Amino acid sequence: MQKNLTSLFSGLTRGKLLVSIVLILALAITTGFVSYESSKTDVSLAIGGKETKVRSHADTVGELLKENDIEFNSHDQINPGLDSELKEGMTVEYIPAKKINLTVNGKNTEAWTTAETVGEFLKENKLEVKEHDQIKPGLKAKLKDEGKVTLKSAVPVKLVVGGKPQQVWTTSTTVADLLKQHNVTLGKLDRVEPAASTKLRRTMQVNIIRVEKVTDVVEEETPYATVKRNDGSLAKGTEKVVSEGTKGKVSKRYEVILENGKIVSRKLLKTDQTSEGKDRVIAVGTKAPAPAPAPAKRTVVSRGNDKPSSGRVLTVSSTAYTANCEGCSGITATGFNLKANPNAKVIAVDPSVIPLGSKVYVEGYGYAIASDTGGAIKGNKIDVFFSSQSKAVAWGRKTITIRIID
Repeated sequence: MQKNLTSLFSGLTRGKLLVSIVLILALAITTGFVSYESSKTDVSLAIGGKETKVRSHADTVGELLKENDIEFNSHDQINPGLDSELKEGMTVEYIPAKKINLTVNGKNTEAWTTAETVGEFLKENKLEVKEHDQIKPGLKAKLKDEGKVTLKSAVPVKLVVGGKPQQVWTTSTTVADLLKQHNVTLGKLDRVEPAASTKLRRTMQVNIIRVEKVTDVVEEETPYATVKRNDGSLAKGTEKVVSEGTKGKVSKRYEVILENGKIVSRKLLKTDQTSEGKDRVIAVGTKAPAPAPAPAKRTVVSRGNDKPSSGRVLTVSSTAYTANCEGCSGITATGFNLKANPNAKVIAVDPSVIPLGSKVYVEGYGYAIASDTGGAIKGNKIDVFFSSQSKAVAWGRKTITIRIID
């Protein structure tokens, strides 16, 4: 055969020989290229959801990605795995991971994920979103690389507004935020407990006390006094009503503070006399049966259980007390033993208004001695002694008229 080739080439001219060599080389290259291309594997490469058909000499999935200049890290999702053998018709899926700045109840962390939405990302991280929790962005929002996801867990709080309780869930940080979230507005006098700046805690109770200040005007009658005057034209021992008494009227203006609709304080601001009362005047006969010097004028005082006819008249606020309360000694300010004398008629007074030791007639109580004092007994106030708690409770608190005899 060598001789035949030699004969062939020897019979060719130099030009024809060169052309033959070129044709042989071209045939070899073409044959080699065809052979190289036919040895490639046909696969589908899906990147971020977009699929492309590629031909590759790579043996593994990892080599395929490098061959296509795809840089990947341990957080990316690659199916099948990097070491999987590349096969004809295979689909290789590459999903690049996104770095997410995750904040859960104020604590920041970084997380990598191949999830598409916020909801999938939270589920992947085993984070449950409950009904009242706050999540930004929303669960259906698409995730972006270097994106931010914030989750605030709602806590239960007992909110009491004006005495009406309700259980609420909130993601607020402070009491002030809670009130804003639930559209609770405060009046000028309203109170918040605890303070608006207080940080919320689970199962905390927040109270809104509605405070009102109102003015109350009350009209009260004032009793009239009975005055007896000696009358020489009347026989001694006889009396005559000269003029009937009439009660006066006063208008009292109070400042009233209400909390959640209930009165907590009542302060007297002003008292105005709207009408003057008139004394009941009784003439007392002093004319002797026989001529005699005119008797000296004197003041007649009733005795026993009769009302006195003279003395200074006061309108007072009265309460009642006993000697058997816890911690009570039963000894009055003047040294009188009430426990040893349970039937005694004694009142506690303000000595600057009614001197201790004074004999006093108390409307509805009778004659009594001013023998005691009290821390709350100031001004026109008295405290009436009773031997039993039930009688003291029955007396209660009322405005009465008293007369200081001496």
